[in-house]
Amino acid sequence: MARILIVEDEAGIASFLESGLGAAGHTTMVVADGREGAAIARDDAFDLVLLDLGLPGLDGMSALRQIRARGETLPVIILTARGELDTTITGFRDGADDYVTKPFRFEELLARITVRLDDGARRSRGAGTSTIEVGPCQLDTGARTISVDGRVVDLSNREYALALVFFEHPGQVLTREQLLSRVWGYDFDPGSNVVDVYVGYLRKKLPAGMIETVRGAGYRLRSSVE
Repeated sequence: MARILIVEDEAGIASFLESGLGAAGHTTMVVADGREGAAIARDDAFDLVLLDLGLPGLDGMSALRQIRARGETLPVIILTARGELDTTITGFRDGADDYVTKPFRFEELLARITVRLDDGARRSRGAGTSTIEVGPCQLDTGARTISVDGRVVDLSNREYALALVFFEHPGQVLTREQLLSRVWGYDFDPGSNVVDVYVGYLRKKLPAGMIETVRGAGYRLRSSVE
């Protein structure tokens, strides 16, 4: 049983979520204002947040940024009626763990919640806490950070998840499909360029040339750079 915060101002959707999640054995709390949602979304109070984007008081993206800026690590799933890729990418960059576009099937949402709760549990346990060293970089799985020549670089949750896949497989060519499956999961549009976008973000934070494009195949993390 998990404690789930629902930040949703449409009463019908909020009631539907509250009822369905309750039937699935979870406890829920509903708030309809983004400012209130951002204030109470804390690791010690909830296990996961369902966050609408179009909220009164404070929009969902701004609420998400406040939550992450405060250092909270609980999983956040965005609920949005906006299907545009740019909106989704912005949400991931600001610290979202997943998103569901309205209207959605409750079974799909519940499956995504289960996956993110499992991720959150591993995160809070510091599962397999260790340091992975590749070239001049050290990835700390406990702190979820990367250091380059001793300098810690700032990563969003999604950038860290992508980096972790690369650091766990140095020198191995990883296809876009593999990265989509490991980092984004489920049925993200395989024609999307979200992998390329996030590889671009990560390249800016790692030494030049460390993430190599393998034409027609995918990407590879090099263990040494010139």
